[in-house]
Amino acid sequence: MTATPSQVTKGSLLLIFVIAFLNMMGATVVMPVLPFITQRYVQDPAAVALWVGLLASTYSLCSLLAAPALGALSDRLGRKPVLLVCLVGSAVGYVIFGIGGAIWVLLLGRVIDGLTGGNISTIFAYLADVTPPEERAARFGLTGAIMGAGFMVGPAIGGLLAQFGLATPVYVAAAVSLATAALSLLVLPESLDPAHRTSTFTFKDVHPLAAIGDALKRPGLRPLLLGVLLISIPMAGLQTNLGVYAKDVIGWGPVQVGLLLFGVGIVDIVVQGGLLRFLLPRIGERGVVLAGMIGQGVGYAILAIVGTFLSMPWLFILGALLFSASEGGSGPAIQGLISAEVSHREQGWVMGAIQSMNSGARVVGPLLAGALYALLGHSSPYWFGLVVITVLIVFAVPILRKHSAAAA
Repeated sequence: MTATPSQVTKGSLLLIFVIAFLNMMGATVVMPVLPFITQRYVQDPAAVALWVGLLASTYSLCSLLAAPALGALSDRLGRKPVLLVCLVGSAVGYVIFGIGGAIWVLLLGRVIDGLTGGNISTIFAYLADVTPPEERAARFGLTGAIMGAGFMVGPAIGGLLAQFGLATPVYVAAAVSLATAALSLLVLPESLDPAHRTSTFTFKDVHPLAAIGDALKRPGLRPLLLGVLLISIPMAGLQTNLGVYAKDVIGWGPVQVGLLLFGVGIVDIVVQGGLLRFLLPRIGERGVVLAGMIGQGVGYAILAIVGTFLSMPWLFILGALLFSASEGGSGPAIQGLISAEVSHREQGWVMGAIQSMNSGARVVGPLLAGALYALLGHSSPYWFGLVVITVLIVFAVPILRKHSAAAA
């Protein structure tokens, strides 16, 4: 059975949203217990942070390597079988990580989960299959809000479940993944009609740089994808550095940082799940992208000023929330513009390229932010983000104007 934009059921969409939520929740549910599980297998206490960082980078790197192949496979075989394999694979990775026994076992669990966790590209390709082009940005935004909820809820659930054992959150995540796979097998219809599937699958399709390179060769995609990459690198650094920044500059502890991240998650949900649907019909995708980039620049500036001149908690909160709201609006709108540049049968491929860029940013961004933080001062990653987003705005205005004219 194949679903089309006119035939897709609310139940099918709900299940896709559940899968997106569980993906993000599973990626973050281990965060509260990760240092404590890791220290069991590291003799030098000073090396725990290094191994925690390596485990996180390993997951992102594996997602980077796998995303193009998963996207291309979904274009060739259909979305449903790829989603099923990914859900089962994530469950296996969680179980291995929970069993542990040695640091290399933890790495193996993160590798497996990372390789199958790149199925976000397939989820967005499924949504593109069953959504009319003019509604994709809004639906991508709703999915982003749901993923934001998973990101927000994951650490909270992990911390609560850790009271029953450090490995409990990991095993619960595995069980939920298997249950979702069973539901998908029984209920979820295939979204990609066989007539729209690609007929070939080559080694080039599994190479992340090849997928990105092919996408960048297209004049209509190149500036949009480069914009995604350049926005994502400092943003990934901010996401990992914000807690350290709050501790060193504002003097906050874990409770305050946790409350801030909860607030960031709420803002992200409100923008992507509600406000975006109000803004898109009125100012269009181009307007949302520009407004979001300007808002991110102001957010970077406020956060940088807090670390350089004014160490005020309320100003720090304002900067973090404004940045989250702005990114929550511009991200889905850019995805909508990119989706409109390719054919129906290439949605999985281009979403895989986007996922590869985002995964690459999550590998590079935290390392770059950490180096700037240590070498040039606490606020330097945020000044760097402000410079990057300012340059992007200057170049984005004529590009988006040209894109809008071409679409018209």
